[in-house]
Amino acid sequence: MAAAFGFIGYVFVKLEMEPAPLLLGFVLGPMMEENLRRALLLSRGEPAVFFTRPISLTLLVISGILIALVVSPAISKRREEAFQE
Repeated sequence: MAAAFGFIGYVFVKLEMEPAPLLLGFVLGPMMEENLRRALLLSRGEPAVFFTRPISLTLLVISGILIALVVSPAISKRREEAFQE
């Protein structure tokens, strides 16, 4: 698995993409999955616990805002290119 991710990282570098998010996902992914399972076990399988608790709802809203801020320049750039043609 390490060799596969090393190859993917090499491809990312050749395509001038950042390999850091891949590394973070590789390292933090199993911990996040374990804690998600733990939270679902404590809530007896009810995913609504992520939306009813103020701290988790706040973190989800902040994450959504940050994703929208990252994606919006790419969307506006594509729209400008489409309207120029």
